[in-house]
Amino acid sequence: MTSPHDPPDGAPRTPPDARPRAGDQMLSIIGFACAAMALLFIPILFGLAGVVLGIVGHTRGEPLGRWAATAAGAAMLIGTLLGLLMTTT
Repeated sequence: MTSPHDPPDGAPRTPPDARPRAGDQMLSIIGFACAAMALLFIPILFGLAGVVLGIVGHTRGEPLGRWAATAAGAAMLIGTLLGLLMTTT
């Protein structure tokens, strides 16, 4: 069966839009949110969660996955240092 929306025989099909959508980068977005939370609350937990989500997103082809993992790792270190500074003074 053919649909009226099918191209005529011999016409090249156009590829779908290759740009990533916001829903396609959900793991990276959640990784960035975990990075922000790691600065203020439980940096080890949220930092590790953000790193894992960023790495999984990167392996699934999300362009921001590597950056989310890097940001979460840096936020984990900074959050830990801030926590240590706040408790020692």
